[in-house]
Amino acid sequence: MPKVKEADRPAGPKRYSSPHWRRPPVLTAIALLAAAAGAIAGAACGVLRPAKAPNDPAGPAALAAPVNQNGPDLRDLTPAEEDLLHSAEQLLLRDCMRAKGFVYQPVARQPVPEAREFPYVIDDIEWARRHGYGRDIERRMEEVRKDDPNQRYFEGLPADRKAPAIAAALGPRAEGLTARTPEGMPVTRSPEGCVSHGQRTLYLDLGAWFQARVTMDSLPSLRGERVTADQELIGPTGAWAACMRAAGHDYTDPAALRAAQPPRGQTWPREQETALAIAEAECAQGSGLAATTRRLDQKYDAELRHQYWSDAQAWQRLRLAALPRARSVVATDPGH
Repeated sequence: MPKVKEADRPAGPKRYSSPHWRRPPVLTAIALLAAAAGAIAGAACGVLRPAKAPNDPAGPAALAAPVNQNGPDLRDLTPAEEDLLHSAEQLLLRDCMRAKGFVYQPVARQPVPEAREFPYVIDDIEWARRHGYGRDIERRMEEVRKDDPNQRYFEGLPADRKAPAIAAALGPRAEGLTARTPEGMPVTRSPEGCVSHGQRTLYLDLGAWFQARVTMDSLPSLRGERVTADQELIGPTGAWAACMRAAGHDYTDPAALRAAQPPRGQTWPREQETALAIAEAECAQGSGLAATTRRLDQKYDAELRHQYWSDAQAWQRLRLAALPRARSVVATDPGH
């Protein structure tokens, strides 16, 4: 089986209704360097899937139960701890790039905090009332991308400095460190460069962390496939469709609703977008579809974590152990 470079790793399969409004991958110099090298923005630094907000329906609770009985003290990170690790990685990346003669400005983990991910159906009525289907958020994401100082810096580098900048950040070649997805696909990256330097500083065992990251980033798609194949969705989906018809919207399921929306970039009156999103969310709540998808999502999350417990345990253990080092990095930075 051929190896897949991490930056070229394909996205996971689409889920049920595919109403994804994710926070954008962090717009870092690494993303830009990877894009300049023909890679997918954001993936080269190991961010194969954006981090979740604590109330994202796609994710488990912020303080998840231990992944197995042998690790009673293990848990998922809180949002504040996620921010801490992100900040420390950013600062280490900045300092490493500076030492190699390049400029990097740390950026926030959530540049557009209002962005949400709804993997099955919109079920937050207030969010729908404020954002409709999130096209206002998409515009803000695009503004963040255009205003990113790291993008401007990289684009302003002389041609003969761009390749060295890529090598400084990502290492000379995307090889030397290999992990395997749950499907068995090998994913490779360099153990060198400033990205790997910062992650090794925090997590110590870069190979174990990388393998755990690749596995954990793969689980949401696997979880979504199991949820959408579950026969328990048939009844609630039918009830949702009946609710939508009563509200004047004839769609068999959220996927059909998504497919019927105007393409991105085409004008869609704000009041129409918002009214439809509110109807979807109200019907998701009233039909039981929201509760069913949430319960099934938690069920299959637990099953998958048990199935891949070694990587799931390593993911929690390595990140929890990195928190004191991250606090030290942040505390000694003059800007914090």
